Amino acid sequence: MKHFYLILLLPLLLGACGGKPQNPDAVSLSGDIKGLGNDTLYLFGTDQFYQRTDTIVVKDDRFKATLVPDTLVMATLQLPNGNEYPIFMDRGEKIKIKGSMAEPRSLEITGNIPNEELTAFRQELGGMAQPSESLEEEKAKSFIESHISSLSSIYVLEKYFAQKPQPDEACIKEVIEQMPGELKDRPAISELTNLMNKAETTAEGKNIPFFSLPDGKGENITRSTFKNKYLLLHFWASWDKKSRETNASLRRAYLQEKDNDDLALLGISLDTGRDAWQQACREDSLEWQQVCDFKGWNSNVISRLGIQALPACLLITPTGRIEANSADCNAVLQEWERIKPEKKK
Repeated sequence: MKHFYLILLLPLLLGACGGKPQNPDAVSLSGDIKGLGNDTLYLFGTDQFYQRTDTIVVKDDRFKATLVPDTLVMATLQLPNGNEYPIFMDRGEKIKIKGSMAEPRSLEITGNIPNEELTAFRQELGGMAQPSESLEEEKAKSFIESHISSLSSIYVLEKYFAQKPQPDEACIKEVIEQMPGELKDRPAISELTNLMNKAETTAEGKNIPFFSLPDGKGENITRSTFKNKYLLLHFWASWDKKSRETNASLRRAYLQEKDNDDLALLGISLDTGRDAWQQACREDSLEWQQVCDFKGWNSNVISRLGIQALPACLLITPTGRIEANSADCNAVLQEWERIKPEKKK
C-alpha cells in the first residue's frame, strides 16, 4: 500500500514548482549525454523494490527527473539506441550521468558508491581494444571478489555469468555463497537462482516445455502448430539492436529454406507495444510466423523457457527435443545444416 501511494504522489513531485518544498526522500536524476539530442529515455525497475517504468524527456542532450524509491533499488536506463545502463539509487540521492553517445562504455554515473564502482569497471573494459569474452569474465570475477558486499556485484554477476543460454551454475552459486546476507536477501538473487533452475529445462537434449503465444491476429500458436517439423525459435525485440541484426540472418535462411517442409521459423518478441512490434516486423521483412503477448520480460513464456538475454535461438526437433540453444543464431543455423534431412527426390 505504501508503494501505491508513492506512485500516486510522483506526478505531483515531478510537477512541483521551484518555490514549493522539496521531498527530502526524492532522488534527483540528471544527465548530460552529448549526441542524445531531443528524445525520450526509459527508466524501469529491475528488482521488486522498484516495479515501475518512468519516461524521461530529453532536450538538447540534457534531462532531469525526480523519483521516489522506498529504499536502495536497482533500475535500468534505456537510451534511444537500445543501450541499457544499470542505475542504483536510494532516497535523497543526487544521481548524475555524463558522457557521449559515441562512447557508450565511457558513460559516467555518480551519486553513490555502487554507481561509481560500476562506472570505473565499465570504463576499464571500455579502455580495452575489443576484449574477449573470457577476458571480460575474468575482469568481472575479479570485480565481484573485490566488491562482494556491493549491490553492483549483483549486476555484474547477472550480466557476465548468468545472462547466457548455458550459464555456469556452479560458478554462480559459488559467488552467491560468498555474498553477505543483505545481498542474498535481495529479490534479484532469488530471481537469479530461479532463472538458473529454469535454464536447465531448456538445455540441449531436454524436451521443450509447453508454450502458447498469440500471433498478430490473436490466434494462439504452440509447438504442435508445427507438427512433424523442426522449429527454430528466435527471441527478439524491436528495441534490441543485436536481435534485429539476427533477423537479417534469419531472413536469408528463411528465403533459402522456405520451400523445405522440414523446417519452420517462429519469432517470439519481447515487445510491450503492438505498434513498435508490427513496425519492426515490416522493416525487417519478417515473413515467417511471429508472436507476442506484449508482456516483455514479464511474459510467463519467457520465464518458463529460461530466456535471460537477447537474442536467443532454439532449434527444436519434430519430437520436441532441444537440439541447439545459443545466443548466436548463426551457430544454430549451422547445426540445422548439419542435421537437416536430405530432400526427397
